[in-house]
Amino acid sequence: MLSPLAYGLAVVLTLFVVFIGLRFLMAPRASAAGYGVPAKDDGDPAYLTIKGLRDLTFGILGLALIAFASAHAVGWYMLAVAIVPLGDTLIVLRHGGTKPVAFGIHFATAVVVLISAALMFAL
Repeated sequence: MLSPLAYGLAVVLTLFVVFIGLRFLMAPRASAAGYGVPAKDDGDPAYLTIKGLRDLTFGILGLALIAFASAHAVGWYMLAVAIVPLGDTLIVLRHGGTKPVAFGIHFATAVVVLISAALMFAL
């Protein structure tokens, strides 16, 4: 019973990260607004592309680990990747974003990723 839940959550989370990465590559300004820190009109769009590529890569790596590695390896991946939404929380707070976005989206995501890591370690 725990295995389908653990793997299901891990797959959903990694597919969501792939989606976020693709969205940043295809609609960077709208994605930045959804992230919680809108992009400036005169800003360098390369940074939005970097975020898209980072997220897409993390998502694909997660899917590969889920498909080809042990649950323990996926747990370590999830634990390490939780740093990203925790950092995103601080970025949003430090750059004029709102607390509801910082905590309701980014910090909450970090908590769910940590729960996913714990479930994978429990297998």
